[in-house]
Amino acid sequence: MKEFVLIFRTTPNPDFKPSAEQQQEMMTSWMNWMGSIAAQNKLASNGSRLGIANSKVVKSRNVVTDGPYTEIKEFINGFIIVRTNTVDEAVEIAKECPMVTGGGGSVEVRAAVAPEDNS
Repeated sequence: MKEFVLIFRTTPNPDFKPSAEQQQEMMTSWMNWMGSIAAQNKLASNGSRLGIANSKVVKSRNVVTDGPYTEIKEFINGFIIVRTNTVDEAVEIAKECPMVTGGGGSVEVRAAVAPEDNS
């Protein structure tokens, strides 16, 4: 089996202020989705959410800026790693992500490759 990273992207919406009930529904959807992947023995890593506060971007020549950039249209919220036989199988898992089914974002699917693999 191969490992694929599912990268969660969303568009910032400062006006979205979910109620406690909506937050609970979102959390339940995520936990159910992740649980279904784990139940199939396809969850290689539950990854992590990625924060925004206190973030920095380090560039060549030791240039350090605040980040992520707020002017971008979408940013990375987090990731998980799944283990499947093909990229198509990983895509099918991504299609069930609450971020996609709820219409609030997208999931990028990328193969995890060895350092010597330039593909």
